[in-house]
Amino acid sequence: MSTKPSRRQFIKSSAIAGGVFSIVPRFVLGKGFIPPSDKINLGVIGLGKQGNILANLFTQNTEAQIVAGSDVWTGKRKAFEDYVNELYAEHRGISNYNGVDTYLDYQDMLQRSDVDGVIIATPDHWHAIQSVDAMNKGKDVYCEKPMTLTIAGGKDMVEAANRNGTIVQIGSMQRSWDRFKKAQEVVSSGKIGEIKRVLVNVGDPAVPYDLNPQPIPEGIDWNRWCGPAPKIGYHDNIAPAIVKTYPDWRKYEETGGGILADWGAHMFDIAQWCLDMDHTGPVKYIPPTDPKATRGLKMIYVNGVEMNHEDFGRGWGVRFIGTEGILDVSRGYLESLPANILNPEGKIDPMEAYRHRWNHYQDWLSSMKTRSQPICPVEVGHRTATICNIANITYDLGRTLEWDPVKEEFVGDEKANAMQSRKPRAY
Repeated sequence: MSTKPSRRQFIKSSAIAGGVFSIVPRFVLGKGFIPPSDKINLGVIGLGKQGNILANLFTQNTEAQIVAGSDVWTGKRKAFEDYVNELYAEHRGISNYNGVDTYLDYQDMLQRSDVDGVIIATPDHWHAIQSVDAMNKGKDVYCEKPMTLTIAGGKDMVEAANRNGTIVQIGSMQRSWDRFKKAQEVVSSGKIGEIKRVLVNVGDPAVPYDLNPQPIPEGIDWNRWCGPAPKIGYHDNIAPAIVKTYPDWRKYEETGGGILADWGAHMFDIAQWCLDMDHTGPVKYIPPTDPKATRGLKMIYVNGVEMNHEDFGRGWGVRFIGTEGILDVSRGYLESLPANILNPEGKIDPMEAYRHRWNHYQDWLSSMKTRSQPICPVEVGHRTATICNIANITYDLGRTLEWDPVKEEFVGDEKANAMQSRKPRAY
């Protein structure tokens, strides 16, 4: 496929809908810095539930243009085209946008020189490969969380971003929410004293795939869906033709990191941020004594702070225990003990005072223009994903593991080190 945009693509991605947007696209001017006034053209890989949610957010809350999409489902490609057209009519008053081309093979989409950034919303086993491929084609990347399914995949993404000068934002959007920013300010400033323990409640570790195969429906390229993962049997629990709730592929170790990683990418991420550990991580992982347990993992940082994968009775969230107080934070609460840590004059409701959700999506686009790092860059996403991946490895092996966060390797454990990567299937 030619890397030069067709006349049809040019018309779509430039002055859209008869002059509603009057900015000349960057690819017409040549490669390089994106002017502050320039519209950014985006492609989406993975057109299921999360891909559609992100399409809505990027058309509603930013000035980016979605010009391309890719998915292994024929029906989802057509539905995405229709949906984006509806979004432009609803959010921008453009009734005749018709500006999206879709592709079976995401590599074909990456050939387009008019695509500046790529949103990756595929199952976890695809994240690293598709992100690196996009970066190697000169695209900036917004990658859904958890960033990678393996530690090696995270290293590959960090290396590719550094080599290509790529701007990568990871979809751990809680960093852009006021209540989590407030938690970070309170913990890092010492208002609850010296942190001794952190409790993180998220879901179970990944388990081997065990669903009974169903007939492969028409309209899906199942071989491509599995891609580098083992070719497991099709089941609509993990790959439904019509997505109403989040599919279960995230539960299985072949395609996801369990709910431990799915929500750990949010809550371990907040723990890392508040503890000022964004560029490192725990050095020791101690599993529960019961080999069947799905909670009880202890993680020890080099400074002695202990982080526990533990249910403290408040749903998915984080509890920071300091010498002067306790802070609990989640999407549904922000509370301190004593209460005056968050509410010193007794006049505010912390949940109401810190309820704003800043624009995680525009943050990436702004970083693309300035070439500065976004709020959740690739190294941060990698370190958080590493915690999730090591947690799964520790539950799997059932023994204490020592981790060197500088060398990024297990100390004296060949089997654990071998589990940093997986041999991709030829597909």
